[in-house]
Amino acid sequence: MSISVLGSGAFGTALAISLAGNGPVTLWSRDTKQAQLMQENRENAARLPNIGLPDRIAVTSDITLAAQSDILLVSVPMQKLRGALRDYSAVLAGKTLVACCKGIELSTGLGPISVIRKTVPDVHPALLTGPSFADDIARGLPTALTLACKDDVLNQKLQHDLSTANLRLYRTTDVIGAELGGALKNVMAIGCGACIGEGMGESARAALMTRGFAEMQRFALMRGARPDTLMGLSGMGDLVLTCSSALSRNYRYGLALGRQDDFDTNTTVEGVATAHALTEIAAAENLDMPISTTVAELSSGAYSVAEAMRWLLNRPLKEE
Repeated sequence: MSISVLGSGAFGTALAISLAGNGPVTLWSRDTKQAQLMQENRENAARLPNIGLPDRIAVTSDITLAAQSDILLVSVPMQKLRGALRDYSAVLAGKTLVACCKGIELSTGLGPISVIRKTVPDVHPALLTGPSFADDIARGLPTALTLACKDDVLNQKLQHDLSTANLRLYRTTDVIGAELGGALKNVMAIGCGACIGEGMGESARAALMTRGFAEMQRFALMRGARPDTLMGLSGMGDLVLTCSSALSRNYRYGLALGRQDDFDTNTTVEGVATAHALTEIAAAENLDMPISTTVAELSSGAYSVAEAMRWLLNRPLKEE
């Protein structure tokens, strides 16, 4: 069994570091210069500084070489997933691809597994998701994740092959629930960050998390997910982590909105595109998603955080 990680961002690099505890791993970077620097310096200084790459990791920019592995973990941002797969579909055809991104494709409303199926021929797709920060994984800190695949036989094999000393994987065949839990929590994290950044307090954040989780369940059930899936790592677990830590990019983006601070435009914030995709789908399905809609409008500059919160608080009263 051989493993490659396609994508040398912080999360992809962290996964490669953890998996190297089991055996050799190939880490692929599209950027030839970046791959050379990592291979020579044994560090991803740009994305995961001050953490060394084990000797078992071979870094390359040769996709043909990387694609020779039995299992390919695809760690690229959700909105770039289709393009990356399309560029290399010939060498990825027939492979076992494990998506390691969270979100909904803005142009289609699809999750990562559906994008993989529609882009790469004869593929065997799975999804790795759940509450995790790259720095924690890279430093060997204990992390539990959800591994989703419709083929439970393949899923059991992947669970065995991808578990490490610090990564404990729980499997599910509910790929829809796993996809949506990981995607929708990013939207709620932006809302919670904006709430704290505006100075509205911890009680307001708790209310947003709770009502946000109700939205997540409502949307996921409409799309065919199992209710229990979102109660697990890929839903509730990820929601708690990303709504309460400044290590979350989505939460930090929300903080910047609330504080009216500038935010690094080079930082990937998946929750923005997901919020806009959710708003379109919810409108078409006549589904009530007030927090998601508010986050989409906040990110577009339609109104301020204070105005958004007033609108949410003044909605008609209802039963829980």
